[in-house]
Amino acid sequence: MTMALPEVEEKLTWGSDVTFRIRDKMFIVGGEGSEGITLKASITAQAELIDLDSETFSVAAYVGRFGWVNIKLDRIDRAMLEGLVRDAWRSTAPAKLRGLLPP
Repeated sequence: MTMALPEVEEKLTWGSDVTFRIRDKMFIVGGEGSEGITLKASITAQAELIDLDSETFSVAAYVGRFGWVNIKLDRIDRAMLEGLVRDAWRSTAPAKLRGLLPP
């Protein structure tokens, strides 16, 4: 799903974390065998997600103050996850590139 988005690259960072990037800007961080991911979101979206389900969503360490959110993958609906990934991609991609992805 993530790699199908325009210009997404996967990069191993910090020796153990898999990051997904657009033009070297991260929008998802995970780890091999991890039960969750950390995803770029707005502060508003982060608060709404945590209010919706605090068992599934939480403020990410270090970057949570910028809106990043932790997601437990075994607790989230696939369609919702896909929407959040697309939103994270859109918030990271340059304007010309965003036009390649339908709303």
